[in-house]
Amino acid sequence: MEQEFRPKAEDIKGQKLPYPAKQSDMNQQPDSDLSNYKAAGKLLDKVAIITGADSGIGRAVAIAFAMEGADVAILYNENDDDAEETKRLVETKGRKCLNIKADVRNRAACFDAVEQTVKTYGKLNILINNAAFQETQERLEDITEEQLRRTFETNIFGYFFMAQASLPHLTDGDAIVNTGSIVGLTGHPLLLDYTATKGAIHAFTKSLALQLGTRNIRVNAVIPGPVWTPNIPGTMPKDEVENFGHEVALGRPGQPEELAPAYVLLASSDGSFITGALLEVTGGRLSSSN
Repeated sequence: MEQEFRPKAEDIKGQKLPYPAKQSDMNQQPDSDLSNYKAAGKLLDKVAIITGADSGIGRAVAIAFAMEGADVAILYNENDDDAEETKRLVETKGRKCLNIKADVRNRAACFDAVEQTVKTYGKLNILINNAAFQETQERLEDITEEQLRRTFETNIFGYFFMAQASLPHLTDGDAIVNTGSIVGLTGHPLLLDYTATKGAIHAFTKSLALQLGTRNIRVNAVIPGPVWTPNIPGTMPKDEVENFGHEVALGRPGQPEELAPAYVLLASSDGSFITGALLEVTGGRLSSSN
């Protein structure tokens, strides 16, 4: 997809897909193939594990890392076809991709996924915590205990578990990059539980960066604004999908390809003096805006 054809908000049409939505079912496909990305060998022979990487931002990050010279393991929960497509795209870049079907809410599954990765590749250098769950509710009273637990267990427990599992294998110069969200800074009336977990991720990022600084393991978070991924038609009301991304300065949603370079920066030596940072990639939806 050529950069000049990235859709504006008015080009985004309402669509509602069953959760978990497949990227292949989206009427307007996200730009996640990294066709506009220029690699420079910044992650040569590194090994990364990426959660929630069957589609969307996770897929784009996996491809970017492969283009930069890394082998990757991708964790996903349900969509086998999307995960296989991510694997195919990574392998077209000349690197290896290990697909692991796992639920990050399960601590043992997280440890097993890391062990599989290390057994396959012999090491681990980068953890990308990206898996997420969200479900909209108009009223606080309508958030069930089941939804609340699933949101927190996926979005913050899973980040803790993956970090705990990965840390024994990380060493000097390695990195953890978490996926936060601009709504974790601004709030969102339909996503009370989701925004609460994203705020927790931001705090987790800063605190873990302080803890691991003496070991020279950097911990940062990318803070996306509205990004066109399967999660949008899969979880948002149809009228919220229509004109998605209209509120930002650039007047359009971001594409997964546009987020991936931020993860490369924070995972590579280019980010050697960046830790505890919340890197906003929002198209101009500022954390101070309403």
